[in-house]
Amino acid sequence: MTLTNEERLVVNSELNRRGKSTLVSYLLLIFFGTLGIHRFYLGRTATGVIQLVLTIVGWLTAIILVGFVLIIIVGIWVLIDLFLIPGIIAEDNQRLERDIIAEIRK
Repeated sequence: MTLTNEERLVVNSELNRRGKSTLVSYLLLIFFGTLGIHRFYLGRTATGVIQLVLTIVGWLTAIILVGFVLIIIVGIWVLIDLFLIPGIIAEDNQRLERDIIAEIRK
């Protein structure tokens, strides 16, 4: 099914309004990385909670040195997220675009 120019403008407008921002995601990652705030923003709540809990438990148990292992694990996870964010946003925007097109076609 091909979209008309008007429908394409509506889809693009809605994508800009409802889509996630790569810049915001990276800023959240840089400033609140191990707390998982960027994952909450991207709609990945479960993994955001896991990152947050691992970070809190890591800092609470750092006094007995076990916590540093958790903090290192979350740190590596955050570094990997640097590369995953564009793919997550592209996937979400494709899903959002399909939903918007379905709404328009109703």
